Order: sequence, then C-alpha cells, then structure tokens
Amino acid sequence: MHSAPAAVTPDSESPPDQPGTQPEPPQVDGARPRRLRGWIGIAAAAALLIVILFVVTRSKTPAIGTSAHSVSTNPNQVLRLKGTTEAVQSRAILAPLLAGQEVPTLTIIHLTPAGTRVKHGDVLVEFDRQAQMRDFVDKQADYAKLVAQVAEEQAKEKSARAKDETELKQAEDNLRKTELEIQKAEIVSRIDAEKNQENLDEAKATFEQLRETFDLKRKAAQAAIRILEIQRDRTQQTMMHAQANADLMQIHSPLDGVVVLNTIWKQGTMGEVQEGDQVRPGVPFMQVVNPSTMQVRVLANQQDFPNLQVGQTAKVRLDAYPDLVFPAKLDQLAPIGEGGDFSNKVRSFVVIVSIAGNDPKLMPDLSAAVDVDVAKQSAGSSAQPNTEPAVRSGS
Repeated sequence: MHSAPAAVTPDSESPPDQPGTQPEPPQVDGARPRRLRGWIGIAAAAALLIVILFVVTRSKTPAIGTSAHSVSTNPNQVLRLKGTTEAVQSRAILAPLLAGQEVPTLTIIHLTPAGTRVKHGDVLVEFDRQAQMRDFVDKQADYAKLVAQVAEEQAKEKSARAKDETELKQAEDNLRKTELEIQKAEIVSRIDAEKNQENLDEAKATFEQLRETFDLKRKAAQAAIRILEIQRDRTQQTMMHAQANADLMQIHSPLDGVVVLNTIWKQGTMGEVQEGDQVRPGVPFMQVVNPSTMQVRVLANQQDFPNLQVGQTAKVRLDAYPDLVFPAKLDQLAPIGEGGDFSNKVRSFVVIVSIAGNDPKLMPDLSAAVDVDVAKQSAGSSAQPNTEPAVRSGS
C-alpha cells in the first residue's frame, strides 16, 4: 500500500512571480558608495576652486578703454597719505658765526623755553660774551694808542716840514744873493770874481739838494704816517668785529610766533639745548614758527601720485588728537620724484597740503593723516578713453 505524497505548504516554497510580495535586495559591498561620495566631494572642491580663480582673474584683468589714471567711481573714495605738519612761515635760529674768530663752542646763559609765544624783537637766547667783550676792550685800547701815534707823527711832520721850508727859503735867498754878486765881475778883481762864481755854484748845489731832499722827506713822512693809519684802521675793524660778535651773542626773534627747540647732537647724546649747554657755531638749535598758517608735507608713491592734482579737497587728522579734523586742499605737487628706501625704481613725490583753520593743539612736527578726495579726479579721468590699463588707488 503506497503512502500518499506529503502535502506542500505555502511556506515551504513560493512561486517566483507571486503578486503582492517584494524580492529581497541583493547583498552589495559597502566600500563602493563611500568611494563614490569621495569622488563627488573632490569634483565639488575642484569646481569651487575654478570659480574662485575665474573671479580673481576677472578682477585683475585691466579694463580696455578706461583711463590710465582712473579710479573707482565711488563718490566716497579717498586716498590716505601720511605726513608731518609744519608751519608755512618759520625761521631757523642758528648759533652765531663769529667774524675773525675760531670759537669751537658757545655757552648758553639764557634760553627762552619751548612753546613760549614771542613777538618780533624779543630776546630768544643769549650766549656768554665775555671773550668778545675782552677782545673789544683790548682792541679799543690799541685803537686809541694808534690814533695818538698818528696824531703825534702828523704833528712831527708839520714841524719838520716848516723847518725844511725855512732852510729851503734861506738857500733860495742865498742863491739870489750870489747871482747878484756875480754881476759885479767887471768891477771887482779877478780873484773876487772867481770867489763869487764858486759861491754861486755852491748856492745852486745847496738849493737843489735841499729841494730834492724836501720832497723825499715829505714822502717818507707820509709813508710812515700811512703805515700808522693802516694799523689804526685795521685795529678799528677788529674792534668793530669784536663789538659785532658781542652783539651776536644775543639773538632776537625775527617774527611773531612760538619757540620750538630742535633736537641736536650735544655732549654725546641727542636732545634739546638747555641753559649752560655748549653749541657749535652754525648749528640750527631753535625755530620760531607762526602757527596761524600750517601745512602738511606728505610723500605719495608713484602709483597714487597720478590721482592727485592741485586744488583737490582733503581732510587732515592728527594722530595725537584723533578728534581734530581740519579741512585742507592740495597746494603743491613736486615735479620730480625721490628714490625709495628699498629701490631707486620706486619713486616718491612730495605733496604740500595747506590746512584751513587753526587750533592751539596744531603745532609743527606732528604726525598727520591726509584723506584726499579723488572722486572728482576719478570722474574727470574716466571720461577720457585710453587704452592703457587702469591704475588702482592705494591707501
């Protein structure tokens, strides 16, 4: 008896395409999706780098048809320059150079402090003048002595001239007398006539000798007097030089303004002079400045210089006083550049900016920043086409 075949249950085997059921997903290796994500990240980074390089290249590419001196048309565009304030009207005070003397140093015995307001003619500094006054007194005594000698020699010459003129007159009278005696030759004896002739020859010789020596004596006396006069005049000039040197020891203000002391080399260090210090002749140790009119001296590099022109408006700010702002304008532009600190190929140009207004804090030698309004220059330059590349302004 055969047994019946076992019944097949639905759980034991499923038809291949039974509707309503989903096939199991195939087993895939996990390294492949990670590698795909890595390549996608690299491609995104490369695309971003290409975009950045494109933007940078477009920003650096010069625009054709713009002016060589044009800048951005932003109306608020300014060019900042750094410089130092200085007075338009100022005078340097130098240690005096003495005439006819070689003095190594001069000692200050009185000095007007820095920052003092002075008027024209006020005493600024006084040096020790004892040596100059001693020379003046000595030369004055020598001058008086030579004046007396000249007067004495002139008196002696007058007396000698009167005596010589008397002798010359006597010799002339004797000559005239012997000439009268010689006319008696016909009525006197031969011996007396010969004596008269001898007397006439002797009188002529004496008169001629006295006349020649008279002129020589006068020339010799005039020469001796002239020598004394030259010595007297030379001593007088030396005396006047000593007096002028003594007057130079006191220096007066050449204008109304403020006293500013310069930093000089003294006694092995740099510093401002004080009372008791010694200064070499010719050294500028002080200034008198008129603070009513001030200006700023700045240096513009060759890249920024084409954007500047005379008359442009600017604003001046002092580094020491940030709250102070002064209106200004460009007054002068140097036509020739100066060599740079690091290369002679890079040039710098001096620009003078005049400041409008005044303030007690506005003094010389202050560091200042000048903001120049280059918008007008930019608009004027961009209106003229040019095939040269545009120059980008720098601050």
